[in-house]
Amino acid sequence: MARNINMRYVKEEFDEDGILSKMTVHCPDNFNFGYDIIDDIGKNDPKRRALVWCNEKGDSKTLTFRDIMRYSNKAANYLMSLGVTKGDMVLVALKEDYQYWYVTVALHKIGAVLIPVTSMLTVQDAEYRAKLSSAKAVLCTSYGKVTEAFEGIEKTCPRVKVKAMTGGKREGWLDLDAGIEAASDKMDRVPTKTTDPFLIYFSSGTTGYPRMVLHDYTYPLGHIITAKHWQNVDPDGIHYTIAETGWAKTAWGRMYGQWIMETCLFAYDFVKFTPADILKKIGEYNITTLCCPPTMFRFFIQDGLEKYDLSSLKHTTIAGEPLNPDVFNNWYKATGLKLAEGFGQTETTPLICNTTKMEPKPGSMGKPCPLYDVDIVDDKGKSCKPGDSGEIVVRVSDNPPGIFREYYLDKEKTKATIYGGYHHTGDIAWRDEEGYYWYVGRNDDIIKSSGYRIGPFEIESVIVLHPSVRECAVTGVPDEIRGQIVKATIVLRDGYVASDELKAEIQNFVKKETAPYKYPRAIEFVKELPKTISGKVKRVEIRKGNV
Repeated sequence: MARNINMRYVKEEFDEDGILSKMTVHCPDNFNFGYDIIDDIGKNDPKRRALVWCNEKGDSKTLTFRDIMRYSNKAANYLMSLGVTKGDMVLVALKEDYQYWYVTVALHKIGAVLIPVTSMLTVQDAEYRAKLSSAKAVLCTSYGKVTEAFEGIEKTCPRVKVKAMTGGKREGWLDLDAGIEAASDKMDRVPTKTTDPFLIYFSSGTTGYPRMVLHDYTYPLGHIITAKHWQNVDPDGIHYTIAETGWAKTAWGRMYGQWIMETCLFAYDFVKFTPADILKKIGEYNITTLCCPPTMFRFFIQDGLEKYDLSSLKHTTIAGEPLNPDVFNNWYKATGLKLAEGFGQTETTPLICNTTKMEPKPGSMGKPCPLYDVDIVDDKGKSCKPGDSGEIVVRVSDNPPGIFREYYLDKEKTKATIYGGYHHTGDIAWRDEEGYYWYVGRNDDIIKSSGYRIGPFEIESVIVLHPSVRECAVTGVPDEIRGQIVKATIVLRDGYVASDELKAEIQNFVKKETAPYKYPRAIEFVKELPKTISGKVKRVEIRKGNV
């Protein structure tokens, strides 16, 4: 039975319907996720499962909290023997290697700054990140070409003193597995403070070069609401968030809040996302809670859910991109589960979501998380009335846990985002009379046509309902009469051929499904959409014509 460790750090209040109405977090000045969560569970509930891992080859491994405690100590001792100390920047590109989980905890125990990066980096990407962060160490998987991306990195980035890899040997690289295995599993606590640098994520870079998003040691406690009240994880169940470890989604759903809630994580190391494989794993491993982007749910539905045993699932959530109502409705029809959407950023934990016992509205992000003071404001900073669109902001003047502290080494961008006591997200939304928030789009993506402000997401949600459309992106293009017109850049499904007739059919379809002024006056068919390495559509490239 779980020991409810989370209640040491939070105070909760609920309304008469049992819906969370207020949450406050108490964070001790020396809180350290590695010692105060992992080691606590490892010592007092050592057999509790922490991680179930498998790969496409059929290999599998189960690690208990005691295992994570021991191996994080061993990893910490090994890394410290190599000169990694408190405050050092460490780039970690371990993809889905199970070592990621205890190496991460090890860095937190040392007081080093964890910088997760994707295994899909190019040489230029790797050099940019190593230089900008002044990384001292690089820890890589042997999978794919990520070691090639960092090959010789010490020549252009002389601050890099340590390069180690898992799963094999390579000239110029240390054997991370062997080094960890040989190290001691005994470790004295390294003093850290909640204000110390804890974690840096590189932003997606949809509008420019990725920036370094810095979080401190309070960050894990900000994710209690993520796991407990949004994902509704079962301490005796098993939770699966689908995301590569290089992305912030892993911090949201594959580490902090879930382990504070004492639940087990599931990790599946695959090369290519195949809906059938994932759906089989849900039944095989009795996954109880699942979180992934709406696009993946769309692929699940297209594959035919009736072929798989999904009876173990108790709660499903989505994030990473706006939810189209048709995905919500089709998933609910097939499984009886309502997708609970959540909204946040690399800079935050969930700011808006559908918490447990709330009634989700298809297409709505939900309501502001009770942990934060969230609002929608106009260009003058005044709170918007229901129905009026504005920017989502969150109060940061009281330093709430889970909100980033700054863009590391970028004071100008930090000041442009954090001012007036608020973090300005750059995301536009509106709320209805019941307080539910509805996503419109990024501030830079809003289309201003003939006096109308049009959000790309609402049009995309309609276009993807057309049977010919695999995916699409909506942008504005200059027009002498209207200022801008709506343009849809569309990737067709197999079996469909681009034509003027199909363009007209899609345009008429949109006119019938939404307000006519929103229909795309321009349509371009392309083979693929330009995306960041995290999979987000780069609308700025589409606007430039780089498709």
